[in-house]
Amino acid sequence: MSLKLATTAFHTGGLIPEKYSKDGANISPPLSWSGVPQATQSLVLIVDDPDAPSGVFVHWLLYAIPPSTPGLDERCPSTEVLSDGSRQGRNGFGEIGYGGPKPPSGVHRYYFHLFALDTELALPPGARRQDLDRAMQGHVLEQSDIFGTFAHRKPGSQAA
Repeated sequence: MSLKLATTAFHTGGLIPEKYSKDGANISPPLSWSGVPQATQSLVLIVDDPDAPSGVFVHWLLYAIPPSTPGLDERCPSTEVLSDGSRQGRNGFGEIGYGGPKPPSGVHRYYFHLFALDTELALPPGARRQDLDRAMQGHVLEQSDIFGTFAHRKPGSQAA
């Protein structure tokens, strides 16, 4: 496996800065990747929280990313289609694009999953997680994951 996902915003397993949360500026962190397999036709990025009380909560769905794209700048626009043709789906908040951490209580883990696919998904913008999972089935060449943590803040408390 050569696919590698990285960010300069936080260390893997470390705290995600408040500016990337719903309580902060709600901007997406910068991401970069390398080692994209030669047979890759498109990339998919899924950000989710497996610690949500109602089950896995989706924070970002980005698909049809061209394999030549080396990463994403901080503050990715919340548009259905990005300038490189990538498409964004609906997150668990019902919004297009990135929705930062906002756990109801305690410390939650936020996983960033990058998938290299042997096909380009024909999903329109605004797809939901179940549609994306179904379309990706049998097409994953490689996967790379990183995660950060974010803690619930009590009103009036300082960010950690």
